[in-house]
Amino acid sequence: MLGEVAVAPQDSQLRTKGDDHDLEARLPGTPAQVSRARGLVTDALGRDHPLHDDVVLLTSELATNAILHSRSGDGGSFTVTVTNSEASVRVLVSDAGSDGPPCVCRTSARSTSGRGLPLIEALSHRWGFTREDGSTTVWFELQHTRVPAAVAV
Repeated sequence: MLGEVAVAPQDSQLRTKGDDHDLEARLPGTPAQVSRARGLVTDALGRDHPLHDDVVLLTSELATNAILHSRSGDGGSFTVTVTNSEASVRVLVSDAGSDGPPCVCRTSARSTSGRGLPLIEALSHRWGFTREDGSTTVWFELQHTRVPAAVAV
């Protein structure tokens, strides 16, 4: 249960929300905090969760984007929220906003950046973003898939 998380990442504000299935942390907008965002996913889901690796990867992409492409990386902060339910895992990353909306831009094979949102688009079941009051929140959702017993055998 997420309410049992006892150790907050250093220099962050960690809290559980709602029904103890949500975990949220406000992190400084520095590159070192990307690993803390990944750790938040592990704290929320546990390493044995069937969606853990994909959620960690996609959270890492969104945290990196918040730092590189928004005002969060200019001395601000960003917030990561992990929500785990029976049906899905949803992650929201809210940042200090930027001049333009997030872009699922296609890049060349030689480009060293620009693959984060296409990766989110490819691996998540649903994703989107909102821009409100100078901030941007990008979210993704991965659904738990259940294989009927007859198929699994």
